[in-house]
Amino acid sequence: MSRVGKAPVAIPAGVDVSVQANQINVKGTGGALSLTLNALVKVSNNAGVLAFEPANESREANAMTGTMRQLVNNMVLGVTKGFEKKLTLIGVGYKAQAQGSKLNLTVGYSHPVNKDMPAGITVATPAPTEIVIKGADRQRVGQVAAEIRAIRPPEPYKGKGIRYSDEKVAIKETKKK
Repeated sequence: MSRVGKAPVAIPAGVDVSVQANQINVKGTGGALSLTLNALVKVSNNAGVLAFEPANESREANAMTGTMRQLVNNMVLGVTKGFEKKLTLIGVGYKAQAQGSKLNLTVGYSHPVNKDMPAGITVATPAPTEIVIKGADRQRVGQVAAEIRAIRPPEPYKGKGIRYSDEKVAIKETKKK
């Protein structure tokens, strides 16, 4: 069995987890998340600790046990602490401005780019060249960050564009005659 799947998920105080036949609901101070259970995984709630077991001895059931355990653990972490991604804008005149649930970007195009944030995702711009995306759902935070980065990905010659704050861009040497 997966080593990740063997580890139990501890439910902290203030988090409510309900396990139905085919769905897990997690509620906390950061919001409420739900996940459809896979038929290959059995989930049991024993006094504030979630345990995951494969439904049969197949290889797929073992793999899904670890996957479901980590997804539920991310849900518990999301409703308690939340997740965040930081983006940096690099380029002359590149700037970002958050207005409520909208993000306005000026990234070298002839027009400003406006991006609406989905429900459950908040965006902030502590500096004109920094974007901070926060939310309870790890997958959605990462997806929104990837969509914003895709508006102007970093180019390899000068490094201009939108990149993750911890991303390293390899700068290429220009062609010589």
